[in-house]
Amino acid sequence: MAGPLPLGDPAPADGRLPSDLPIDPAVPFSAYLHVPFCRVRCGYCDFNTYTSGELRGAKQEDYASTLISEIAIAERVLADVGALRPMDTVFFGGGTPTLLPAGDLARMLDAAASAFGLVDGAEVTVEANPDTVTPEVVRTLADAGVTRLSVGMQSAVPHVLAALDRTHRPENVDTAVAAAKDAGLAVSVDLIYGAPGESLGDWERSLDAALALDSDHISAYALIIEDGTKLARQIRRGDVPTPDDDLQADMYELADSRLAAAGFEWYEVSNWARPSTTSGTQHDNRSRHNLAYWRGSDWWGFGPGAHSHVAGLRWWNVKHPAAYAQRLAAFDSPAAGTERPDDEARMLERVLLLSRLAEGIAVADLPADKRSRVAGLIADGLVDPAAAVHGRVRLTLRGRLLADAVVRELTD
Repeated sequence: MAGPLPLGDPAPADGRLPSDLPIDPAVPFSAYLHVPFCRVRCGYCDFNTYTSGELRGAKQEDYASTLISEIAIAERVLADVGALRPMDTVFFGGGTPTLLPAGDLARMLDAAASAFGLVDGAEVTVEANPDTVTPEVVRTLADAGVTRLSVGMQSAVPHVLAALDRTHRPENVDTAVAAAKDAGLAVSVDLIYGAPGESLGDWERSLDAALALDSDHISAYALIIEDGTKLARQIRRGDVPTPDDDLQADMYELADSRLAAAGFEWYEVSNWARPSTTSGTQHDNRSRHNLAYWRGSDWWGFGPGAHSHVAGLRWWNVKHPAAYAQRLAAFDSPAAGTERPDDEARMLERVLLLSRLAEGIAVADLPADKRSRVAGLIADGLVDPAAAVHGRVRLTLRGRLLADAVVRELTD
């Protein structure tokens, strides 16, 4: 289970939004549908997820109907403030969304589409554990309107998967990807590097296996040790070593090199996609849903612990599935708290997120008293001088490795 929810103001029981929200109908709208169930909790994970023994009366078989109740609330409150718009993207995340019957995921998607509508060419993604993907599952998802499957591969090396407490069989990644492609779905593959005991050779083996799948999108995330996780406790006890920062940097450089050689382009620090061969946003191989987060679009997060953002207002739901179900059974909003960040906080977040993108952030969008620091970042090899000439801060490869330091320099 994840850590505590943020501090904030109490959320209204009816879920209403302030009437003075500066709604911009041109800002894209997305939906995130959280499925908080897992068969086994991975040792590194601090997401808001629950195994069967932790549900305390919440029932997986009731979950789709419960979440659909929140969709009805969202439709009403967004309409009340003039913020009802069709969805550009939908993302089923978790947890393991594919632990639910594919028909349940289809019902949730249909309810959201009925409430908000979908733009032409909308991107609809489902995260999947390879062991839960069958041809029947992906056909049902494709028939329901899903366009993209994000497969949690993590590694192709058994001892690395064991270190991460991943229980899927590596060979099932191949069959899951093949089934998704046969159903006409786009495929993304997720990898993690820097696990205890993982060598550079192990990582290269995983990259080779991911590239052999011939997907159009690959995410590669450095393992981060989160407080409260099993892995953090193991490291604290000395049972496993702390991830080596230098080795992780070598792994990142290897990933960027191998992916570039295979025709992938980085578009966010941890994400690469093959350029589209067909014009039009519906053929964009990047994760448009994640781009919506990084660019500060509007989204509603459905499910326990999910976070939402509309026109600068943020709120988050109660964490436990049982509490979430109880709120909705009483026809109350599941929102636990809300906040409206001030201009300084929003500026910090904007720099933090946009600087991670290949498109970068406009120098003019930086705090006025920090713009002169761009020259020093260029001198240090962290920012691309050619992009800076055209008024944008774009990270170099070295800058991507030190992205947090760049953000501090531009905001502190």
